[in-house]
Amino acid sequence: MNEPTASARVFRIAVVGCGRISRNHFEAIAKVDELELVAVCDSDGARARAAGDQYGVPAFESLDAMLAGVAVDLVAICTPSGMHPQHGIAVAKAGKHVLTEKPMAISLAGADALVQACDEAGVQLFVVKQNRLNPAIQLLKRAVDKGRFGRIYLANATVRWQRPQDYYDAEPWRGTWEFDGGAFMNQASHYVDLVQWLVGPVESVMARTATQARRIEAEDSGVAVLKFRSGALGVIEVNVLTYPKNWEGSIAIMGEKGSVKVGGTAVNKVEQWTFADYDDDDKLVEAASTNPPNVYGFGHEGYYRNVVSVLKGESKPDTDGRAGRKSLELILGIYESAKTGRDVPIPLRNRL
Repeated sequence: MNEPTASARVFRIAVVGCGRISRNHFEAIAKVDELELVAVCDSDGARARAAGDQYGVPAFESLDAMLAGVAVDLVAICTPSGMHPQHGIAVAKAGKHVLTEKPMAISLAGADALVQACDEAGVQLFVVKQNRLNPAIQLLKRAVDKGRFGRIYLANATVRWQRPQDYYDAEPWRGTWEFDGGAFMNQASHYVDLVQWLVGPVESVMARTATQARRIEAEDSGVAVLKFRSGALGVIEVNVLTYPKNWEGSIAIMGEKGSVKVGGTAVNKVEQWTFADYDDDDKLVEAASTNPPNVYGFGHEGYYRNVVSVLKGESKPDTDGRAGRKSLELILGIYESAKTGRDVPIPLRNRL
């Protein structure tokens, strides 16, 4: 099969894993002219065939069969979290670029193996963190980078969502330690990422988690208290038991010269924006708020546009494997603290 050069206008993409999150990928791919969906894959044959029929592409039940049977440039990994490294490594060894949903792995050993495989194969590794691209979050990031807060005192991330028992029962891997993790690893992973991306490296973390209502191995609720290297403090609160539905996904930053909260159900709405000094960005606040149809937001399309730009050699990745590893390490630190009851330094001493 003749492979197109990296400068080709259209990149052939396949999606592995046709479950819940795959819809966002299919919709985003369809909106990016430089991407062509060429195959889908799922170990559930009926689900694979349904997606293949819907999008008019071949369907496979085996990743190896798909890689052998279809010419592809990029593979999106939307399988259970614990399987991301093995699937990504297989794609990299086949010489294809890898795009993986969050989290990139559920252990640092898995994440490091995936990064190493992509490095050795000379392919790109993209880790989806689409909430970074929300207009309100982009505005907040600019305010931090411009130093508008002065010294940052406190950062708070809140995830108050609802995941009923039937959500976990629908897929046996959900809520397991082997393939998923709990509310921090799954639902709150984007918010853990935003906190460390916006405020900076974390020095240590103290945490408590609990499994209060869902019949799962991992946690359905948790809180973490962060100490940043800058001296700022932070709190991350997450639960999937919020009655009766998803209520809030927010991040707030308080500093000596400013206070901002980006809330809504998925960091999509500016709820507080106050600074001591004026900046032209203040005029953009109202327009930065969006109303997405679900907690995944609109960011997948923007993420894919960055992927195309990177593959054309025009940009750097919004989030690559090393950036994805940072938030994973913090989540694993939260879990270690919850397990031991101790303050856990970041970076972790052990490759959990």
